[in-house]
Amino acid sequence: MAEQQQLPAGWVAEWNAEYQRHLFIEQATGHTQWEPPAQKIPAVQSSASSTSPLPTSHHSKRRQYAAGQTQAYYGGFDALSTPQPLQVPQGSGNKLFTPGLTLENQFATQQQQQQQPSPYVQQPGSEYINTAGYGYDHASGYPIQVSQTMPADQLAGQFGQMGFGQKPRLTTANLLVAPPDPSELSLPPPEITLPQGASLSCSPHVNAPSSYQRCTVNAFPNTSSLASKSKIPLALVINPYKSLKGGEEPVPFVSDTIIARCRRCRTYINPYVQFIDNNNRWRCCMCSMSNEVPQAFDWDVINNRPVDRWARVELNHGVVEFVAPTEYMVRPPQPVVYVFLIDVSHTAVQSGMVTTAACTILENLDRLPNGDQRTKVAFIGFDSSLYFFSMPSKAADANMLVMSDVDDVFLPQPADLLVNLTAARTSIETLLGRLPEMFRENRSVGNALGPALQAGFKLATPIGGKIIALTGSLPSVGPGALKARDDPKVYGTPKESVLLQPASSFYKTFAIDCSRSQVTVDMFLFSQTYQDVATLSCLPHYTSGQTYFYPAFDAACIEDAVKFAHEFGKVLAMPIMLEAVTRVRASRGLRMSSFHGNFFVRSTDLLAMPTVPQDTGYTIEIQIEETVTQPFVVLQTAVLHTTCYGERRIRIITTALPTTSNLSDLFASVDQVAIATLLANKAVERSLTHRLEDARESLVGKLVEILQAYKSSMTAGTSVQLVIGDNMRLLPLLVLGLLKSVGIRQSSQVPADLRAYGQILLMSLPSESLVPYIHPNFYSLHNMPQECGTTGEYGVILPPPLSLSSEHFERHGLYLIEDGQVIFLWVGREAVPQLLLDVFNLPNYETLRGGKATLPLLDNPFSQRVRAIIQKTREMRYGVHYPHVYVVKEDGEPSLRLWALSALVQDSAHILPSYQQFIGQLKDKVSGNGY
Repeated sequence: MAEQQQLPAGWVAEWNAEYQRHLFIEQATGHTQWEPPAQKIPAVQSSASSTSPLPTSHHSKRRQYAAGQTQAYYGGFDALSTPQPLQVPQGSGNKLFTPGLTLENQFATQQQQQQQPSPYVQQPGSEYINTAGYGYDHASGYPIQVSQTMPADQLAGQFGQMGFGQKPRLTTANLLVAPPDPSELSLPPPEITLPQGASLSCSPHVNAPSSYQRCTVNAFPNTSSLASKSKIPLALVINPYKSLKGGEEPVPFVSDTIIARCRRCRTYINPYVQFIDNNNRWRCCMCSMSNEVPQAFDWDVINNRPVDRWARVELNHGVVEFVAPTEYMVRPPQPVVYVFLIDVSHTAVQSGMVTTAACTILENLDRLPNGDQRTKVAFIGFDSSLYFFSMPSKAADANMLVMSDVDDVFLPQPADLLVNLTAARTSIETLLGRLPEMFRENRSVGNALGPALQAGFKLATPIGGKIIALTGSLPSVGPGALKARDDPKVYGTPKESVLLQPASSFYKTFAIDCSRSQVTVDMFLFSQTYQDVATLSCLPHYTSGQTYFYPAFDAACIEDAVKFAHEFGKVLAMPIMLEAVTRVRASRGLRMSSFHGNFFVRSTDLLAMPTVPQDTGYTIEIQIEETVTQPFVVLQTAVLHTTCYGERRIRIITTALPTTSNLSDLFASVDQVAIATLLANKAVERSLTHRLEDARESLVGKLVEILQAYKSSMTAGTSVQLVIGDNMRLLPLLVLGLLKSVGIRQSSQVPADLRAYGQILLMSLPSESLVPYIHPNFYSLHNMPQECGTTGEYGVILPPPLSLSSEHFERHGLYLIEDGQVIFLWVGREAVPQLLLDVFNLPNYETLRGGKATLPLLDNPFSQRVRAIIQKTREMRYGVHYPHVYVVKEDGEPSLRLWALSALVQDSAHILPSYQQFIGQLKDKVSGNGY
C-alpha cells in the first residue's frame, strides 16, 4: 500500500475498519498512532543567517487582497506561487521569532490583485461586456492554506481534537501592520493536545466538538496565579442542543440504561477514566475515586450476549446521550404542552399578526412534536378581556368563553381548555380557521397580557410545558400593566441603562414561579410603537425561553409575513427538551463560579431549564481554587431532560484539556471566539447593573489587560509595537464589533427596544451565530469568481469574504452584507443596466427601490447564483432566524444607508473609531498613555 511505501524504517500501517483509517505501528516498541510518522530529516544549519523554505500549499487556489489591504507573513509570492525563503533575523538567538515584529520591511512588497474582467463592470469607453472571466489568485502568505468553501465543522474534524500531534506553536502578530483576514474566523480553535494515553480510546471523537462545548483556553493553567498573570478569562461556552446541518452526525445514543457514575463526585463514565483491578473497577478522572464497573457493562441485555467493553459509545465519544432509568424520574415523563396566548386587540388584528399566526399554527399542526400522540394544546385570546376556547374531543367546533374581570383570573371550564392534539384535531382546525374572522371587527385596544399569562400558567402548571405569547402592543390592563417609559432624550446618556432594566417586578416573579412548575415562556413581540422589550424579555430569560422581535410588523408587507411565518413555524416544529436540569462538573481544584444565559440558577451550580431550545448558547466562568496537579483536566456538562417523545434522557458533553505551567503554551491555546462570547455576556450584564459606558470600558479594559500581559511576558516589553498571539489576532476586531453592536454601541439614535433586543441576541446566540452577528460577512457579487453561487462538494460556494470596510465599494458594484439577522444588498449608483436586469428585472438604477425586498425568480445564471448565495446565508446559520433582505441604494434613503454602513465595523462611524484608529488607541493604552 502507498502508506507503507512512504513510512520510515521500522514502521507499518494497518487498516482500522471501525474508524476507516490507517493505524501506524512502530514495530520495535509497539507504539501506535493515527498520524503518519515523520521521516527523519537532516539537521539544519542553525546559523542566524540561514534560510529555510516554507512548505508549499496543498491547495492550488490561493487567497489575495488588493494591494495595500493585506500584508502577507513570510514575504511575498512570485507569479509561479513559489514561496520565498523566510529570513531569520541575525542575533535572534533562542528568542521567539516574530514575523513583522522584527522584520517590518518584509510587508512593504505587495502583490497586485490579478482579476479578470467581471461581466458586470462597465469598461471605460465601451458598452456592457458580458465576459466569462472571473476568479481571484489569492495569496494569504500562510504556509498552510485552508479551503474557503469547506464547512468549519468538517475543517475542525480534519484538524482532529484527538491531540496526538505537536502542541500549537505560539507565533506573534503585530497588529499595527497585519490587517485582519475575515476568512480566519471560520477556522477551528487551537488544537487540544492531550498527553499520550490520556484517553482509553484512539477514537477521534473522544473530545466534544467545539460546536457543542468550547473553552476559552485549550491548555488549562495549573495555578490561579498563572491564569491571573495571563489575564485570559477562563470560561466554558456550551450549546448543548445544536441542530444538525447536512452531513453532521447525530449524538451517539446509549439505550441499555447502564449508567456508570462516580460514587463521590457523580461524574459520568467517559473516555478519560482508568480501568483498574483487572478491569473490575474504574478510577474517576475528576476526583480519582475508585468505583465498581456495573455488572451489565460488558453484556448486551437487549440481545442477551457479551459485548466489547472498549466499543461502548460512552468510552469513545465526548458527546453521548443515555436513556435514563426510573431512578432519574420524580414522576412519569410529561407530555408536550403548548399554551398559545394570542393578542386579538384591534392593533394586533389590523397588523395582520392574528391571521398570520393562526394560519401558521394550522399549517404546522403536523410538525408539532407529537410522536407519542400525547401532545396537548390550548388557546387563549386576549385584549382587555380573556377569551378561552373549549374544544371537546368529539366536537367539530370550539366554544368561546369570555372573562371580562381580569383582576382575579380563574379557569372557567378546566376540562376542555387543554386538549389532546390528536383527539381534538377537528375542533382545533376549525378554531384556527375561524379565529381571524371572529375578531376582525374588534375595536378594543387594551392588552391584558399579564392576566393571560396567569391563565396560561394555571393551565400548564399541573404538567409543565411551554407558553407561547404573541402580543402586538404594550400591556395595559390588569397585573403586569406597563407604562410607556421610552424617552429619546436619555438615549446616549448615563440614564439610558434604566430603560434596559425591567420596569415591573411582576414579570420576573412570574417567571420564577413558571420555572418552579417546569413552564417556559416564549415571547413574540410585534408592536408598531414602544413595547418595553427589556421588561417582557424577563419571562424567557428566567424560564429558558426565547424572545422574538418584529418591530413595526405589517403582514401586508409580504416580507414581514414570510419572516414571521418561517420563524414561528420552525419554533413549532423544533424538538424540545422538557423538565431539564443542567450541571457542569470539573476536575479537582476547579469550580464553576458564574453563569450566563437563559435559565434560573436553582442552587449554587444547578441550572433549571423547564425546556431547552435548540441552538442557544450558555457561558459558565471557571475559577481555579487550588493547584491542579493532574496532566489534564476534564469538564463535563450533564443535561437531564425528557424528550418530546416521552423518554427521560441524559446528554453528556465531555471535554479534556491538558494542563500547563507555561505561559507561552497558555497563550498559544487561547480560543478567541470563546473569549468574545464570554465578553459579550459580561458586557450585557454590566450594562444592566451599571451603565452602558461602563460596559464599553470593561470590554476595552479587558482587551488592554490581555495585550499588556502578552507584551510583558512574551516580548522584551520595550517594543513600541502592538503584539498579540497569532491565534488571538482577531480578538481586537471581535471586541470592536461588540462595541459597535446595537446592544452596546455608543449612540443617541438607537431606540430602547432595539437595544434591548440586541442585548438578548448577544446573551443567547451560540458562538457560531454570535461571530457573524458582531462581525458580518461582506461579499462582492458583481465580480465574484465564476464558481460562486454554484453547488460544490460542500454545498453552495460562497464568494471570498472581504474585510468590513467601505473602501471595497465600487460605484458599479453589487455587494452583500449579512449578520444572520438581516441581509443587505448594496447597489452602486453606476451599476450597469444588465446587472439590474439580471438580478432585479429592472431596466436601470432609477427604477430600483430601496427597502425590504424579495428577489424575482429570473431565468438567468447570475440571478440564480445570487439567490443561491442568499439562500445559503439563511440556511447555514444555526437557529430559527430568517433574515430580511434589504436593497440599499448608494444614494438612497439615508437611514437605511447608514444602517447598512454600520455593519462595516472596520470603518469609522460618527464617534466610533475605525479599526485602524481602534488599534492606535489600544497601542496608546497598552503603552500607558491614556489608560
